[in-house]
Amino acid sequence: MIYDRVLDELGTAVVHGGFGTAAVSIDDLVARTGASRSIVREAVRVLVGLGLLRARRRVGVLALAPSEWDVLDPRVIGWRLSGPDRRAVLDELRALRRAVEPAAAAAAAAADGDAAGLEALLASADHLATAAGAADATAFLQADRALHRAVLDRSGNTLFRRLHGVVERALDERAGIGPDEHDVRLHGALARAVADGDPAAARATMQEIVDRT
Repeated sequence: MIYDRVLDELGTAVVHGGFGTAAVSIDDLVARTGASRSIVREAVRVLVGLGLLRARRRVGVLALAPSEWDVLDPRVIGWRLSGPDRRAVLDELRALRRAVEPAAAAAAAAADGDAAGLEALLASADHLATAAGAADATAFLQADRALHRAVLDRSGNTLFRRLHGVVERALDERAGIGPDEHDVRLHGALARAVADGDPAAARATMQEIVDRT
């Protein structure tokens, strides 16, 4: 879609430092992208919401500093990963996951009730093992995303749940990489630890999973 292209083009320009430091008009952005004014305005509106741009009447559109960006939004993460700071962004994602996911796994194992959530977690582990057996990297990634989402959901922590998109965007960096046999066993062990109500084992297993990513 033209809108998606424009949003990606302008978002990438801001994050990679190619937007410039001077204010520009909507007409300038129309000329830059070759898109209609309505599409450019919508893209600018979204980027303003993400903290990448500021729009002022009679002044124009101005790129903002990284300190203003919504760095937890998967789109911003993607633009940062495609830039020169990719290694630093990957390190930041790993540090965030190390801080959150083991704690979420322990909380998920300690949680009472939520039979549906536990069923979803176990089903994801089964799907992951099946995909690994079939050497299906795409299906493996989908099951991996579902399993990590299920752990965050079952943790009962609203803030952890809000990190779905961040974790999934980090996991997307494994797209196309074939399933690893040890990783499959670890994910199965994680699901069993949660099902058995063993917070210590769930925490330790998730820690190893994150460290191996």
